[in-house]
Amino acid sequence: MAYNEQLQAEAEETLDQINKKTGRNMPQAIGTAVVLVAIIVGCLLFSIDLFVLLVVVFMILALWELRVDFATVGLHIPVIMLWICSAFTLIATYYSPYHLITMSLSIVIAIMLVSIAASAKLSFGNRLSLAVAGKLSNTDASARLESSFNHEGGEQHHSRLSHVAVSVLTVLYIPLLASCIIISLTFNEHPVAHAIMLVFLPALSDTGGLFAGAWLGKHKLSPRISPKKSVEGLIGSMLFAMAGAFAVFACTYEASTWSTRWWVPILAGVLIGAVGTFGDLCASMLKRDIGIKDMGHLLKGHGGVMDRVDSILMSAPFTCVLLWITGL
Repeated sequence: MAYNEQLQAEAEETLDQINKKTGRNMPQAIGTAVVLVAIIVGCLLFSIDLFVLLVVVFMILALWELRVDFATVGLHIPVIMLWICSAFTLIATYYSPYHLITMSLSIVIAIMLVSIAASAKLSFGNRLSLAVAGKLSNTDASARLESSFNHEGGEQHHSRLSHVAVSVLTVLYIPLLASCIIISLTFNEHPVAHAIMLVFLPALSDTGGLFAGAWLGKHKLSPRISPKKSVEGLIGSMLFAMAGAFAVFACTYEASTWSTRWWVPILAGVLIGAVGTFGDLCASMLKRDIGIKDMGHLLKGHGGVMDRVDSILMSAPFTCVLLWITGL
C-alpha cells in the first residue's frame, strides 16, 4: 500500500514538473486535442462543406476572444460586423467560381464596413463587461505590469483612429489568413489532404516544439517575448511538421509525383515549423503588450481558440502558395 502511494506521489510530482515546464495542464491539453482532432476528422470524412462551416465557427469564436482581449485595454472592435464579414468572406470564397477575386473584394469591403462600425463604437448589452471582468480577475498582476498600457489609471480611452486601426488589423489577421485555408480546398483533386496539411501540420509542429522544448530546450529563442520557446523546440517543430508532411504525401500521391516533388515535404516542414513558431511569438507579443496570459478560456489546457489557431493562420498563406506553385 505504501509502495503504491509512493509511486502515485512520484507520478504526480513528475506530472507537475511537466506542466510547469510546458506551461499548461497536459492531461487536459491532450484530452482537448483528442476531441478537436475527432471533430475535424469527422467533418472532413463527412463533407468538405462541413469543414468549411467548422472553420467559420472557429473564426467566430476567435473574433469574440479578441473582442474581449482588446476590451481589457479599452480598445473596441465591432465584433458583430466582423462576424458577418468574416462568415461572408470565407463562405463566398469557397463557393464562388472566382475564389481569389472574391476573397480580395470581400476583404476590401470588410475593411471598409468594419472601419465604419469601429468608428461608431456601438455596444449591445453587458455581456462584454462581464467577460472583461472575468478576464481581468483571472490575469496575474505581473502580466498586467508588463503591459504597455497603464492599467492603474482605470478605464482606458483611445482615439477613434485607434479603434479603427485595431479593427483593420483583426480583419487582416482572422478572415484574410483564414481565407487561405479555404482557397487551398478549391484547387486540384486533394482537398482533404490540403486541409490536413493546413490544420494538422501546424498543430503537429506545435506538439513537436512543445516536447522538444520541454525535454531538450536549453537555448532560449526569444526570452523576452516567450521565455518557454527554445531553439531546440524550433528544430523539433520543423522535424515533426516534416514527418507529418511525408506521411500525408505517402497516403495521397502516387510514385510518379514523388519522383519530381520529393523535396516538397521537406520544404513544407521547414516553412510550417518556422512560420508557425513566428505566429506563436506574434501572439505572445500581443498578449504581453495587452497584459494577459491567454487569449481565452474555451479550450481546456490550451487557453483560447486564438492560442490554438495562431500558428495555423500564420502558416496558411505559405502552405497555400506552396501547394499552388507545386501543382499538388
